[in-house]
Amino acid sequence: MSDHPTVLITGAADGIGWATATLFAARGYRVVIADLSGNKSTQRAQELGPSHLGLACDVTNEDAASHTIDTVMQRLGRLDVLVNNAGIGDTSLPTTQQTSAHFRKVIDVHLTGTFQMSRLAAQAMQGSGRGGAIVNFSSIAGLTGLPRRNAYGAAKAGIIAMTRAMGSEWGAQGIRVNAVAPGYVRTALVEKLIAEGLLDVDSLIARTPLGRLLEPSEIAEAVYFLASPAASAITGTVLSVDGGWAGFGAAGAPSG
Repeated sequence: MSDHPTVLITGAADGIGWATATLFAARGYRVVIADLSGNKSTQRAQELGPSHLGLACDVTNEDAASHTIDTVMQRLGRLDVLVNNAGIGDTSLPTTQQTSAHFRKVIDVHLTGTFQMSRLAAQAMQGSGRGGAIVNFSSIAGLTGLPRRNAYGAAKAGIIAMTRAMGSEWGAQGIRVNAVAPGYVRTALVEKLIAEGLLDVDSLIARTPLGRLLEPSEIAEAVYFLASPAASAITGTVLSVDGGWAGFGAAGAPSG
């Protein structure tokens, strides 16, 4: 068994998940990248180096989630941190045009997936006697009202409640559970939406007190902090990493 701590990150082949994976690897963690595409997960793990692992995992499938945790324990011998990053986008359709099937799918990936991975990871952490840390992904959509984002907002709000519940339940066993709530981040997907005219970046920047979009690396730093010994007294907490978005409640744009 290696002395290096192990982190499992879901949805880590791209975007914020990949930024988080590279940061943990740079700071001495063995990283397990779990994504729907096993080939891409393996490729990304190889980019990080030979001590890292890529696995295919559908977080909505209980058997697949269980197999992922079992594989991590069998091959790497320990699990110290779980980052529940896997997710899908919501529709921008008016609520009256949205479908129940889409609503259920978004809830299933974000909320059920986070529940399943957390439950299974906690079992492994409890068995090790070392405890561990779980970092979930909420969003400004779970803290504020974003029109048309019903399923996404409900899922992210549910993750906040679940983070608090699990953090309260597992604290005495040395397992800390926290969440980050990002704002608008400059990922490849956001860049694509901007290029296609589907996202008004000027309005977003004007509405954000820091006056800019966030970088994936900034979200990764917040995740790393919550997982690290520096946050040893923090559990059941949601950390907004949004450039001040959720804190700003006045009309118009923040003053310069």
